[in-house]
Amino acid sequence: MSEITTVLWDIGGVLLTNGWDHHSRARVLERFGVDKARFEALHPEANDVWEKGFITADEYLKRTVFTEPRNFTPEEFLAAMKAESALLENTAMPVLEDLASSGSVDLGMLNNEARELNDNRLELFGLHAYFDVFFSSCYVGLRKPDEKIYRLALDVLQVEADEVAFIDDRANNVETAKSLGIHAIRYEGPEALRASLRGLGVELNED
Repeated sequence: MSEITTVLWDIGGVLLTNGWDHHSRARVLERFGVDKARFEALHPEANDVWEKGFITADEYLKRTVFTEPRNFTPEEFLAAMKAESALLENTAMPVLEDLASSGSVDLGMLNNEARELNDNRLELFGLHAYFDVFFSSCYVGLRKPDEKIYRLALDVLQVEADEVAFIDDRANNVETAKSLGIHAIRYEGPEALRASLRGLGVELNED
């Protein structure tokens, strides 16, 4: 097995709560009195192009929420969306911190997120301090589990698949990475992650 030189991280479901999943959508929709069934019918198509960076948050909200007059503004609704982000209860942040302080590997993000939410999460949780490169869907125009986003990361980093570990909480994202020869780890908690990384020979600064 080649030495692991790079570890790529999903964010929602590994470090933070998901940025705009069905739970957070339900809470915000209820707060603003938006019909959930109507919204959810419009969400998938609009969200796909929003997460790929092809439209802005304003356009996403026009397509999903502001299809009729509202007694609140897009800015108020977007602020509520951003406020849904929090550290995951069983976050892998301590593992990321140990890995970053060890300096043993390059660290990158490989996540699906819309630009406005992604930029907010980077700033709010200080993620720039840990990562060297950011393969976020909104920056590269691709979403997991499309294998092209993984291939893009390998090409940009100029590494072989077996030099890379990838951490994600979703089975389909993990399976696609594995099919390309990447050492993909499904996130099931920080201690299991530590064990998986050690098994790959990745040095963790745990002092």
